[in-house]
Amino acid sequence: MDTVPRSLSELASDLGNMTVALPVLGCAMAYAVWRGRRLPALYAGLAMAAVPLLVIPLKEWTARPGPLEPWAQGYYPSGHTATAAVAYFGAAFLVSNRLIPVAAVLTAVTGSGLVLRGFHWPLDVLASLCLSLLVLAVSSSCTRRSSG
Repeated sequence: MDTVPRSLSELASDLGNMTVALPVLGCAMAYAVWRGRRLPALYAGLAMAAVPLLVIPLKEWTARPGPLEPWAQGYYPSGHTATAAVAYFGAAFLVSNRLIPVAAVLTAVTGSGLVLRGFHWPLDVLASLCLSLLVLAVSSSCTRRSSG
């Protein structure tokens, strides 16, 4: 028996889909460009482009099985969690730092949904969060260096 309704955990895990997270970041990038912040928008886009470039080789290298599909491989780290974190935090950084708590909640909800649905182990989600923080830190550092 599920502790959370399946439809709710499915919705939560879908927040990490490219079709959901990328438009959010895209709108924030467009807003930043409109406000004259072209370089931060570019760095946010490059950070998002780095996600699959980092996650896919790690999935191949670790070949970790999933919680509900022990015969399948490629569950570590969670690409959906990394996508959610980089998209939502990147959007918050571009629009307003007051949106950082919203980005944190959306990312946490995504990771929780993935674990509750059995798509990922908790460590898959935690590893993605660490990877995402690294990507976001590099992006933020590049933004600060170019504006300073």
